[in-house]
Amino acid sequence: MTLTAAVQVLLSRYSNQRDVAIGTATSGRNRAELENLVGFFVNTVVLRADVVGTQRFSDFLAGVRETVLEAFAHDEVPFDRLVEELQPERDPSRTPLVQAVVVLQNAMVRARESAGLRITEYDLPRPSARFDLVLEFLPRGDGLNLTVEYNTDLFDPATIERLAGCFETLLAGIATDPDRPLGELPLLAGAERDRVLSKWNGTAHPTPDSTVPALFAEQVRRTPDAVAVVSDGVTLTYAELEVRANRLAHRLIGLGIRPEDRVGVLVERSVDLVVAVLAAVKAGGAYLPVDVRSPAERMRLVLAEAGAPVLVTDRAWERTAREVHSGQIVVVDADASLSREPSDPPTVAVYPDNLAYVEYTSGSTGTPKGVAVRQRDVGDLVFDRRFGNGAHERVLVHSPLAFDASTYELWVPLLAGGRVVVAPPGDVDVATLRRMVAEHGVTGLWLTSGLFRVAMQEDPACLSGIREVWTGGDVVPAAAVRRVLDACPGLVVVDGYGPTETTTFATCFRMPDADSVPDVVPIGRPLDNMRVYVLDGGLRPVPPGAPGELYIAGAGLSRGYLDLPGLTAQRFVANPFGPAGERM
Repeated sequence: MTLTAAVQVLLSRYSNQRDVAIGTATSGRNRAELENLVGFFVNTVVLRADVVGTQRFSDFLAGVRETVLEAFAHDEVPFDRLVEELQPERDPSRTPLVQAVVVLQNAMVRARESAGLRITEYDLPRPSARFDLVLEFLPRGDGLNLTVEYNTDLFDPATIERLAGCFETLLAGIATDPDRPLGELPLLAGAERDRVLSKWNGTAHPTPDSTVPALFAEQVRRTPDAVAVVSDGVTLTYAELEVRANRLAHRLIGLGIRPEDRVGVLVERSVDLVVAVLAAVKAGGAYLPVDVRSPAERMRLVLAEAGAPVLVTDRAWERTAREVHSGQIVVVDADASLSREPSDPPTVAVYPDNLAYVEYTSGSTGTPKGVAVRQRDVGDLVFDRRFGNGAHERVLVHSPLAFDASTYELWVPLLAGGRVVVAPPGDVDVATLRRMVAEHGVTGLWLTSGLFRVAMQEDPACLSGIREVWTGGDVVPAAAVRRVLDACPGLVVVDGYGPTETTTFATCFRMPDADSVPDVVPIGRPLDNMRVYVLDGGLRPVPPGAPGELYIAGAGLSRGYLDLPGLTAQRFVANPFGPAGERM
């Protein structure tokens, strides 16, 4: 019964489900007249348990014992009759009621010789699995051998080996402390736990602990005459962009912007958009994207909740800006007096822990909340080694500023000496994509998985010439990736995953050719200095292949939600596997 209870705990932890039903076999020879009769009388009985993580194993075992005794008292009810009476929803791919079975065999025969013949056990081959999973225990000396029979359409050998190892660790934990709560019993042995928590998260890599203004200033000193921004026939070098951003930054400071103040940005996609966000951080503030696609009420809400004293806009959106904002407004492309502001960099002290931007996202709740991203978070993304391969020298800016992909599109090229190619206003279709890539020699691109699918369907060759396309935001279809890679030799497709709270990307999976694309595209491995854990409800690591919740820690993890300390404390929890004070 201990083995039965332990298997139920194992399956509960592996499936993340409380309600666990397994089968076990009975001999069917309860009557005296059947004891010496040759025949197959074996029946399957169902053992169902409610596996509650806070319950002690000893108490759980007592309940399992009662269940087993009751089941065996009714073991003459044929399993098929039970199925017929209960009429569960049938699935031809699996057995009804139970898919996992536990069997404790008696010792078969004692090896011996008789009349010149050697008598011993012989394991017969099993060409097909009787259930999805059968755990069979056979006495051997003073121990037990475990044989696992499994459906090869559902499991591979490595998964079953890990499951057996977890079961051994679980049994050892039960033997050590049978009064331990079920949810706290160990599944991962030391080496496996270290692999999951540490070896798979070996991402440490030095990055500059700096700020966006400082990093941009360094780039201006290195390549002042290199082209920084191209948009609709307008070209700015790094030196020219520096001067324009400095002048607007001085204006913002004159209007009262101080470190950490939010600067609203309601500007159409253009050179002025790049100038506005750079000026905001140079002034010590944090730029606050106001989505041009949003209704006026949403714009008004974002500006009010963020407490933005100044809104930067352009002539195209000036009227809307005055409708949604009652504070100071700067029309960046219509204010001639900006040219009289100082062209030298502001002397405001900006630190790595200061905010760089606040991005409002509704997430799964539908309620807007501002994600507060720091200067160092942006730098950690920019200097990740995945972006240092030369593939992101010319990046197309086409995402809305209020979408976190814009962090990649703007800062990865600008802070590393690359070129920002600004797409025209409005939604970018496949024809525009092809034209922009061809005209400007775009080398790096972000596409939502939806736009990636459209490109694959309409014109997969539109991505020819690009070195890397990062895509994500939803499931990335493997067939679409293969078709694009076949149509664009030399292209690498990367599945990038990460919520806004982790500064755009937390993990990625690189696919350099069609043969490297699995049938289900994974989210990949963590970026530099980031760590990911799959944990259960008690923040314990689950075995590989078991369901759990993904937790992200390390570089790029934002400060939290603006002016929402309660929600921040709820979502950004202490990392039990990292240094003191680290969150995930």
